[in-house]
Amino acid sequence: MTRHRCCSAATCAREERTGAVLTKRNCCSWVNAACFLAFFIAAVAGVPARAALPVYYTISLANPGSHLVHVTINLGPGAAERELQLPVWNALYQVRDFAQYVNWVKAKNTAGQGLPVQLMDKSRWRVSGMKGGGEISYEIFADDSGPYGAQLNAQHAFFNLAEILMYPVDQRSSPVQVTFADLPANWKVATMLASAGMGDFTADNYDQLVDSPVEVGGFEESDFDEGGVRYRVVVDAERADYDMQKITGLVRRIVSAAMSWMNDSPLQAYMFIYHFPRTPSGGGMEHAYGTVIDVNARTLADEPLSFEGVTAHEFFHLWNVKRIRPQSLEPVDYTRENYTSALWFSEGFTSAAEDVILLRAGLLTEKQYLSRLGAQIGELERRPAHTTQSAEQSSMDAWLEKYPAYQLPDRSISYYNKGQLLGVTLDLAMRDATHDSASLRELFQWMNQNYARKGRFFEDSAGVEQAAETVSKSRFDWFFQKYVVGTDEIPWDDFFSGVGLRVVGEASHVSDAGFSAIRNFDEPPQVTQVTPGGKADRAGLLAGDAILEIEGRAAGPDFEDRLAQMRPGDTLHLRVRNSRGEHEVHWKLDSREELRYELRDVDRVTPDQRARRAVWLKGEAEPAR
Repeated sequence: MTRHRCCSAATCAREERTGAVLTKRNCCSWVNAACFLAFFIAAVAGVPARAALPVYYTISLANPGSHLVHVTINLGPGAAERELQLPVWNALYQVRDFAQYVNWVKAKNTAGQGLPVQLMDKSRWRVSGMKGGGEISYEIFADDSGPYGAQLNAQHAFFNLAEILMYPVDQRSSPVQVTFADLPANWKVATMLASAGMGDFTADNYDQLVDSPVEVGGFEESDFDEGGVRYRVVVDAERADYDMQKITGLVRRIVSAAMSWMNDSPLQAYMFIYHFPRTPSGGGMEHAYGTVIDVNARTLADEPLSFEGVTAHEFFHLWNVKRIRPQSLEPVDYTRENYTSALWFSEGFTSAAEDVILLRAGLLTEKQYLSRLGAQIGELERRPAHTTQSAEQSSMDAWLEKYPAYQLPDRSISYYNKGQLLGVTLDLAMRDATHDSASLRELFQWMNQNYARKGRFFEDSAGVEQAAETVSKSRFDWFFQKYVVGTDEIPWDDFFSGVGLRVVGEASHVSDAGFSAIRNFDEPPQVTQVTPGGKADRAGLLAGDAILEIEGRAAGPDFEDRLAQMRPGDTLHLRVRNSRGEHEVHWKLDSREELRYELRDVDRVTPDQRARRAVWLKGEAEPAR
């Protein structure tokens, strides 16, 4: 953002807000003479220089106890009628209609006189009488926790800014400045936005603004340099629930492994914002210059890979999604669903890269990796929908994920799950076709060089296929037609045999909880089905119940794994919530038969297969032989 270097930032801001022409007296530095000239010419010609006028936001945090955020938007001279839009979606591929939280909207001109505000649809407002500029203000409720939300409470504030900030439709591309006002004592601000000093932050446009989340509070932080990049780690949590030195050390190992694998450093600074709440939580959200991650405090202590995995995944989005980006997601439309058929790559291949990064960082062993991979194969194979819904279709249907019925095994697969397996199998297929001289690493590096670094976007599946064929000098149309566009069964052993592995599915008796539940990102799992007449049914569990706790622990992303660890005959204790309030239910688990999948050595593994497996597990390729 181009900003005046004035004797008084407040004077400069005030002049710009009212649309006044800057003079030599109130803008002491003539470094930005071009900006001064633009104002002068606009004033003489009587034409407002709207493209040069910034949009000013002030966000008041004066009411943390009531979760009410007050937003003021100051606009310079422009059209007599201005429209303001609040996005209907952000962070998740779900229309969440953030306007549901707006209590009121008001407007006034530069003289302080009230202006008419008309609601055009559920998320857009029109203000009349704005030719000379003016001020729009509104109040919005914010108490949605997690990396996909916006929250203000007595402990802190966290904002995905698209969820609370409207944008003037005719100035979405204009530079912006945001000021956080009325902060409680001892609160500070952490954000990926550029600092303009005196509590002000700037962005080149609205899109950049809302891709820069904000944490405000008494957080703890640390920083380090790695590979020429400055990393900042910000944690908002109970101090007893984490070890800052350990957290920072793990993050450093992960970013080092990722950057060496990509052989690239596309930025100079990056921020990790972590929340470790004691309530049910989990997940991460990627941004161009940072990420926000939630891990339940108990899960953080008991299951280390829960932290390492989500950190590696979200950090790799620095390339895949934020820079290696499908054309179908550009430009962002904040008013409706944005459809893409490439989430199997953007998310699924990122999950494949996540495990490579953990292996290279020494945070995942070969045994753990193969076990995780077997579990992913089992997850896909046990969903009947894998024969009816393709990876591309799953990507297009992402906007249905908020509906529990859509997530039932007969209805859908996960583009995360199948996408990860496609990443692994395509990697192995490329290695087979090139005698291990091309791999997933070369595919990502080629896409980074030819799309991200050139400011271009790839054409969904066709773009990935082109990359695979270019780096391997082999045809892969068969792979994409069968397994990406189509729903052919994946012949696992055909892909894994080259590294001396085979996939074995064995029937085993596992516990049967008597119900199905779906978890929608950072929300508590919701019961979708209860076996009629079963023990869960007789215990009082109902479809629609939200599961708050399992065995006295918050129900988070690992709730299915924790259920799977229980044995037939064990007593399951749940705390649930429904329209009648919170209560506990318990019953003894039954037994059922289920296929479990494992990756095992083939008979008589050859030295060549072992050598190829070692290279594969490093995520590297070998020079052509």
